[in-house]
Amino acid sequence: MNLLNKFPELNTLANRYKNELFNNVIPFWQKKSPDYKYGGYFTCLDRKGNVYNEDKFIWLQARQVWMFSMLYNKFEKLSPIPATIRKEWLDHAKLGAEFLMENGMDENGNWYFALTHEGKPLVQPYSLASDCFAAMAFSQYALASGNETAKQIALNTYKNIHVRKENPKGKYNKIVSGSRPLIALGAPMILANLTFEMEWLLSEKEINQVHDSCINSVMNLFLDKNRNILFENVKPDGEQNLNCFEGRQITPGHGIEAMWFLMCIAEKRNDKILINKFVDIVLSTLDFSWDKKYEGIFYFMDAENQPPDKLEWDQKLWWVHLETLIALLMGFRLTGREECLDWFKKVHDYSWNNFTDPEFGEWFGYLNRKGEKLLNLKGGKWKGCFHLPRALFLCYQELEKLICA
Repeated sequence: MNLLNKFPELNTLANRYKNELFNNVIPFWQKKSPDYKYGGYFTCLDRKGNVYNEDKFIWLQARQVWMFSMLYNKFEKLSPIPATIRKEWLDHAKLGAEFLMENGMDENGNWYFALTHEGKPLVQPYSLASDCFAAMAFSQYALASGNETAKQIALNTYKNIHVRKENPKGKYNKIVSGSRPLIALGAPMILANLTFEMEWLLSEKEINQVHDSCINSVMNLFLDKNRNILFENVKPDGEQNLNCFEGRQITPGHGIEAMWFLMCIAEKRNDKILINKFVDIVLSTLDFSWDKKYEGIFYFMDAENQPPDKLEWDQKLWWVHLETLIALLMGFRLTGREECLDWFKKVHDYSWNNFTDPEFGEWFGYLNRKGEKLLNLKGGKWKGCFHLPRALFLCYQELEKLICA
C-alpha cells in the first residue's frame, strides 16, 4: 500500500498535532495552573485561564505531574526541544510532585480525592483513581528526576492498588454489600495501562500476570460477543444484568480507551490476532455510539435503548473523542485497515471543528448534542492537563511512525 496516496495529509497532520501540543496546550497549563505559594496546580480554569475554584483534586494533580514528567522523559535527548524548555517541564512536574508527597496521602498510604488550596485533606480517599494516577505520576517523575522517594511511592502505591482493587472504595462505598454484585470495566482497563506505564519498576513475570488477567477480564467478562461492544458493569462471572441502569450501561469512551491500552500490550507481544480483535471492538463501538443526526460520540448509552439514568448521556465530551483518535491511528498503523482511517478522518474533523479554541489555547471539554459549547471552561473537577496533551502527543507519535513506515 502506498500510504501517502491514501493518506496524503500525513505530514501536515503530524505537524498540526505537534504544534497544538507545544504551542497552544502545554503553554496554557504552564502559565495558568501553577500555585507557587502552596505548591501543586490549579485546575479549575475558565476559558482564559483564570482560577474560579481553588480546591486541588489528587487525580488531576497527579495527571499533570505525569504529563510534564513524560514529556521530559520522551524529549530529553531530542535536539528540537531546547534544554531550557525541558528543564521547565521538569520543574513544573516537581512543583506538583512535592505538593503531593507532602499532602496527598492519609496515614495508611491511601490518596485523598481532594485537598484545599493549602493542602489540607478535603475529601476522603474513596476513589482508587487517585491512587492509580499517583502511581503513574511518581513512576514517571522518578524516571525523570532520579528521586528515590518518588520511586518508592510509586511502588508502594501500586502494591496498595492491588490490595484494594476488589473493594476499591472500602468503607466509603455507599452500595450495600452483596445486594447487587457488579464489577466495573474501569478496574482492569486502568490496571492494564498503569502496569504498562510502570514496566521499568516491575518484574517481567508480574507484568505478564497482570496483563494476562486484564485481557482475560475485558474480553471474557465485559465483552458482549454478539454486539462486540464492552459493557461498563457486569456480574462477577460476566453475566449481564439487564434489569438495572448500571447493568445496561455502555460508556463508549471507556471501551475505546481500553482497546488502545490493550493494543499496546498486544503490539509488544506481536499478537496480531488480538490486535485485530481490539480494532474490531473499536469499530463496533463507533458504529453503535456515533450520533447519526448531529455527529460526535455519545457520552453514555443504554445497551437496550432504554432511558438512561445519566442525564448527560447525549453530551459530547473532549476526552471521548481524543481517546478515539488515538485508538484509530494506532489501529490503522498496526493493521492497515482502512475503516480505521475513514473513522479517524471523521472523528478528527468533528474534534478540531468543535472543541478547539485558537484564541486562548487548550480545548473546550463539554458540548451539547448539537455540538454547541455547554461550559466556558478549560479545566475543572473532572478536566485537567491530561487527555488532550496525551492524545496530541500520541497521535503525533503515531503519525510519525506512519510517515517513517
